[in-house]
Amino acid sequence: MRDDYQQLVDEITAVLRAPATLENRDFALIAFGAQESEDSDDTAEPALDPVRTRSILQRRSTAAVRAWFEAFGIARAQAPLRIPPDPAAGVFMGRICLPVRHRGVVHGYVWLLDDGHLADLELGGPAGARDPRLARAMETADRIGALLAAEARAGEELGELLRDALTGPPAGRDAARAGLRAALRGAADGPLALVAVVPWTPGTGEDADHPGLPHLPGIVAACALPGDAAAGVSGTPGAAGASGSPGAVGAGLAALVRLRAASALDPARATAEQLLRSPRATAGGRGPGRPLPRAAAGVSAPRHGLEDLPAAWQEALAAARAAHADTHLGPVAEWSAIGPYRLLAALPPLPPDAAVRPLLEPAHAELARTAETFLDCAGQAGRTAQRLGIHRQTLYYRLSRVRQLTGLDLDAGEDRLLLHMT
Repeated sequence: MRDDYQQLVDEITAVLRAPATLENRDFALIAFGAQESEDSDDTAEPALDPVRTRSILQRRSTAAVRAWFEAFGIARAQAPLRIPPDPAAGVFMGRICLPVRHRGVVHGYVWLLDDGHLADLELGGPAGARDPRLARAMETADRIGALLAAEARAGEELGELLRDALTGPPAGRDAARAGLRAALRGAADGPLALVAVVPWTPGTGEDADHPGLPHLPGIVAACALPGDAAAGVSGTPGAAGASGSPGAVGAGLAALVRLRAASALDPARATAEQLLRSPRATAGGRGPGRPLPRAAAGVSAPRHGLEDLPAAWQEALAAARAAHADTHLGPVAEWSAIGPYRLLAALPPLPPDAAVRPLLEPAHAELARTAETFLDCAGQAGRTAQRLGIHRQTLYYRLSRVRQLTGLDLDAGEDRLLLHMT
């Protein structure tokens, strides 16, 4: 299907004689067209735009660029839009946006560089009165919309099967695996890995009709899971609470990724990194005085076949929880590399110990980070002070404040273990 997208984008590029770029609803790159220069000098180069270059090289636009374009209502657009440049957002060249729609839902965007060659292109007026070039381009955009909608429907069906196979009742898991096996054919035999991304925001408001499930090349199935299926991420034992008091971070995403070999998790890591760049890899909101939780991802151990998917999901989720708890592991952590967190993640979420609870108050975030770093450095004052960038005397003062708040003796192994596990 990716070849179909490329062919259709090339059609738009040829009709409008301008390089076109196709992105999905979340601004992930799908295909782009190249325009050959008609200049008699073969060395002439077409004008380059840094936003387009970054989109092609990094496969996604930045948050600032997305915000600038979305402010023009492209998600609700019924017709092409002309968008001016904004150097502050990194948009140095204007754009013409062709909304890619199907049955009233925008599934993506075709972008054209408005470098002067399209100045005579009339965007206004009824569809029948449009420039014939633009009418042809919009017909092609509608064909792209139909393909994206079909892909989204197929993705939703696969996602429902994956959700049932991961978290459904035992009686329904066999049927879900059978459905996945039939749909995925040879890919179902593996090697495969599961990626967990938490938090992941489902579509709401204007996006409610658009599922927002990712369509990256390596993903064979993906589904959003409710908060209870991805619970406990920010409350993982093993951190001294430097990020504040624990709390739920909302829904998560499960993505089943095809591997090239059982010994190589690189495709899963690359997919996780791309997913973390999605605007949906955030919580649905922030509470009073509470920052938006950062997203993290976990990768399970490789699997052959679909029989062990629930266990693989628990591994991926545990790795994501570890990445939240220990920034040195993240933002993408593999199950095989999280060490003691493999044991800690198997424990049910527990409230902070009463002795440690005062340290987890937002007002003592700096003390909590100091205590966590001190414990991570095995109680070595020199390493701790160097990592925090403070004088040793400042470190000793902070540790004395930790003792006063908690009543714990940081020279005692049991007290240090209790603090490190909370």
